Amino acid sequence: MSRRLSLLVGGVVVLSLTACGSTSPTTDATLNVYAAASLQAPFENIAGEFEADHPEVRVQLNFAGSADLATQIIAGAPAEVFASADAATMERVAAEGLLASTPRTFATNTLTIAVAAENPLGIDSLESLSNPDVSTVLCAPQVPCGAAAEAVQKFSGIPIEPVSEEGSVTDVLGKVSSGQADAGLVYVTDVQAAGGAVESVPFDAAGQAVNAYPIAVTGSGGELAQAFVDLVTAPPGQEILSAYGFGEPDQ
Repeated sequence: MSRRLSLLVGGVVVLSLTACGSTSPTTDATLNVYAAASLQAPFENIAGEFEADHPEVRVQLNFAGSADLATQIIAGAPAEVFASADAATMERVAAEGLLASTPRTFATNTLTIAVAAENPLGIDSLESLSNPDVSTVLCAPQVPCGAAAEAVQKFSGIPIEPVSEEGSVTDVLGKVSSGQADAGLVYVTDVQAAGGAVESVPFDAAGQAVNAYPIAVTGSGGELAQAFVDLVTAPPGQEILSAYGFGEPDQ
């Protein structure tokens, strides 16, 4: 075989191998969704629906208090979708020019009093939490559930001195369910998700601090991020959120 023919044959082999490699390119993608801690259960279901429709995509869910997530995003965390438990926290991210879409309200939530199963102390009202013998845990004021707790105290005129202030509503729930606190102000959806570990004691003033949840694509997001937002705000996502006790957004 001549040297020229050898080079041609070698070139064909290289081209053939390259072509074979190009028939199975990697199409796997990761979509980073940052969501308020209270959204964990429904968003895990919504992520499953999204992955079923987009088998090449893995949804990476990151849950924490909304304020903590906003701080992470502003610091450069690779979020592509941000779902907050209140508009004020979303505005923090928007003010930094980090949103790629207009926030859309997709759910609402209200506070309730979480107590131990069977309510051993007989807590029956917000006023019960002002009793110094009742150890109560609240979210920190900068967290959406903490801002809502402040609002209901102001409206009702009933001050509550918490034994601790937590960075997320799930931390408050954990303190109550573990017996470290007698009561805590959490969202109605959190008590429902707890599956009997705690009980809910509704109170009238809760209606004065309804949290609206916004969602938006961040600056690092693209078409997949928008598709996830669309799923959350469309009937499939709304049905999942409703099943977990979230209210519909105001129209």
